[in-house]
Amino acid sequence: MTTATVEVERKVETMPENAFAPRPGLKVWVGEGVVPVEQAVVSVFDHALLYGDGIFEGIRVYRGRIFKEQEHIQRFFESAKVIRLNLPMTTEQLSRAMYDTMRANGVTGDGYIRLVATRGVGALGISIRRTANPSIIIIVDKISLYPAEVYERGLHCIISSISRNHVNALNPRIKSLNYLNNVLAKAEAQAVGADEAIMLGLDGHVCECTGDNIFIISRGELHTPGRWEGILEGITRGVVMELARKRGMTVSETSLVRHDLFIAEECFATGTAAEIVPITEISGIPIGNGKPGRITKQLMEDFATYRNAG
Repeated sequence: MTTATVEVERKVETMPENAFAPRPGLKVWVGEGVVPVEQAVVSVFDHALLYGDGIFEGIRVYRGRIFKEQEHIQRFFESAKVIRLNLPMTTEQLSRAMYDTMRANGVTGDGYIRLVATRGVGALGISIRRTANPSIIIIVDKISLYPAEVYERGLHCIISSISRNHVNALNPRIKSLNYLNNVLAKAEAQAVGADEAIMLGLDGHVCECTGDNIFIISRGELHTPGRWEGILEGITRGVVMELARKRGMTVSETSLVRHDLFIAEECFATGTAAEIVPITEISGIPIGNGKPGRITKQLMEDFATYRNAG
């Protein structure tokens, strides 16, 4: 037995039992219907596995209703169109499938949906002409991106050394299964004990966090990187901009650099899983007074009211 093998076995032995096991009894939509999670499989020749060739959406369920359902479905179909993936379901069929999967899992309150489309099974090689039978996968479960205490103290972030994908390489507006860029930036943050990483573009402009959009508050105004900077057009991002304008705030999509982050009065991130989470430290520099800001907390309350009303 090699030293490497012993080390791997030692790590496995110290993991909590079933640390990464799916919830018992979970049912997943794969292909044309709901099956027990143990039967939810895709081929090793699916190009989603071989090349990260596919798309996904993360969607919240509040009080038994899919939050911003049409917006998520529209973005899903837009991503599919851009990567030339012909989805095997209509928008109406997709909606029914998500609710069928919710019912199969007894979700009548809050939950989370991971919607995936794979390119399908194909020959070795990247040609999309040698693939067939794209597959739809729908997972309905709970999600908790950050523990409660993070919302109270705020995220501690670094500025990643890994640049965000350029829009002419892999446009981040496509919610693709190829997330290695984000994965590596997140790992970089975790390696130094930070919660999250902020990614810059090749020009040094602020783009977004590894899984969330970013906002700053400066002189009482709300600013967020523009769509042209190489960001995902977050649906929660759009809701927050709408809520801020209802409060009479000036809201702008603009270009930001790291200097703008450091001198901001407040900073926060937004995303489907995270909702709104304060950012109170970036690369060891406290943002504002180093605590979640007044406007951030107000927007968090506004968002909770908004989603619960829907």
